[in-house]
Amino acid sequence: MHDRIKIFGGLALFIALATFPVWYARATGRANVAPEPKLVNAGKECVNTRAYMREYHMTMLNEWRDEVIRDGKRVPITVAGVKYQKSLTGSCMKCHANKADFCDTCHNYLGVSPSCWDCHNYPGERKHETR
Repeated sequence: MHDRIKIFGGLALFIALATFPVWYARATGRANVAPEPKLVNAGKECVNTRAYMREYHMTMLNEWRDEVIRDGKRVPITVAGVKYQKSLTGSCMKCHANKADFCDTCHNYLGVSPSCWDCHNYPGERKHETR
């Protein structure tokens, strides 16, 4: 048991490093910081509820893409008497006009890179190099 100090010191160092993300988040309070995307035209109707759009907007946009591009179904969606084209830039971006303040806020927080902008152009933003 000559190495008792080394073993317990190593265990203490391992536990401190392994639990670092947990106690650092608690100490700084950063674990509770959620992104707050900004709407340009807040209060306007959307094609679905806020809760649904937060959780399923990517699924809906993929379905729209498949219906419009692959199946040729360009029938607009009617919500509360208002017709919306199945279009990211033609419908969605009218309310969510500032990509940096709306889309990128959450996508950067979650570390995701949606493929929307591989095909669509956002005015004023440099296009990514093609793969």
